[in-house]
Amino acid sequence: MARQKTPRVVAELGRPETPQEIADRRAAASAKRRRNQTAINLVFSLVASLVVVLVAVLIVVRPDDRGAVDAVDYREIAQRSQAQAGAPLAAPELPEGWVANLAELRDVDDVSTWYVGFVTPEQQFIALEQGIDADADWLEQATDGRAATGAELIGDTEWASYDYRGDEEAGNHAFGLSAAEAESTYVLHGTAELAEFVELAEALDLQEAE
Repeated sequence: MARQKTPRVVAELGRPETPQEIADRRAAASAKRRRNQTAINLVFSLVASLVVVLVAVLIVVRPDDRGAVDAVDYREIAQRSQAQAGAPLAAPELPEGWVANLAELRDVDDVSTWYVGFVTPEQQFIALEQGIDADADWLEQATDGRAATGAELIGDTEWASYDYRGDEEAGNHAFGLSAAEAESTYVLHGTAELAEFVELAEALDLQEAE
């Protein structure tokens, strides 16, 4: 014959628990376990989120690489390309802070075109395009089909100006300058402020075409 299990005496009560007290104790213990598990899961979720954010910051921000540009020696490239050009290629000497990220002699609608892309000291962009024996069609292409809006006297040269900084779709043609010297037509265009355009134009040291 099986022996009946004697109810456990609870020290705090000085007597065995009633069935209701047992049920309440088990419910309380279960609720505590759930709360603990929820807290642990929350901690794990926060840690995982922080790891994702940290990885994103390390990949995207990279403070030490801010403003880094893959520079090219545009003056050396101009020298190598000179034999293929029909006129002296512009290779202005610019102060520290100016960096070229692209320089090449290309053909644009049968016009030999020397192109240099500059990142300015203010981390803006200015393209220099020099069309050799260029026609009106080349100038229209180089200025993105935009009409001149004014003029700027820089040194002894009057440059036509193209101010479209109020046009959100202007992109790298937000501002521009154009002038001619001998057999070359020059167009500068980009996102920089006028002062940096003037600095580049002065470095070209053009003598206005007759």
